[in-house]
Amino acid sequence: MIPVIAALLLLFALIYGPQYWVSRVLRHYSLEQDHYPGSGGELAEHLVNTLGLQGVKVEQTELGDHYDPIDKAVRLSEQNFKGKSLTAITVAAHEVGHAIQHQLDYMPFKMRQHLVVFASGAEKLGAFMMFALPVMVLVSRSPHIGLGMFIIGIGSLLLGTIVHLVTLPVEWDASFKRALPILQEGRYISALEQQHAKKILTAAALTYVSASLASLLNLARWIAILRR
Repeated sequence: MIPVIAALLLLFALIYGPQYWVSRVLRHYSLEQDHYPGSGGELAEHLVNTLGLQGVKVEQTELGDHYDPIDKAVRLSEQNFKGKSLTAITVAAHEVGHAIQHQLDYMPFKMRQHLVVFASGAEKLGAFMMFALPVMVLVSRSPHIGLGMFIIGIGSLLLGTIVHLVTLPVEWDASFKRALPILQEGRYISALEQQHAKKILTAAALTYVSASLASLLNLARWIAILRR
């Protein structure tokens, strides 16, 4: 019994540990600072203009901070779009980093876009297969069909998680090859703040990882439900 509890606690820590750390870091540095001349959204607009990122828009969103390559839009949450905090400034630079990757036709970024679309489709297929599995087994009365659907469903859900993990190098590049040099060379933040900004950029890069690990819990839930 104790090994089972220990395994569950370890699984819980692996899944929610990174997610908790990411949110904690972003929240810790989200306090407003008077010495910043502009908000995260204003910095993003400034960088877009300064770096000559043609056709790139900066918008506020309720869907979380991200760069949309289809609409060529840097989208920031209200807190980061309007806020004058180290988190707002750093996250804005990170998302502009993705816009830079797009303009430069950075190959890993282009591959990541295809993979994310594929992962989204795979996850939807997997969820549908797992949801329809009991009905199909009941209607067809064939264990082979049920087993096949189970394998496809689990594989699709797991594949989506793996694909998101594979995109980590793109996030790391946006943080430390694009955003950090911009913040340092442009002196948008002080030397002391740069050390804290590295934590924020790490958190921004690990967002996909935490989301992918959380999706593993959803996969485990499906397996637990179907074993009943």
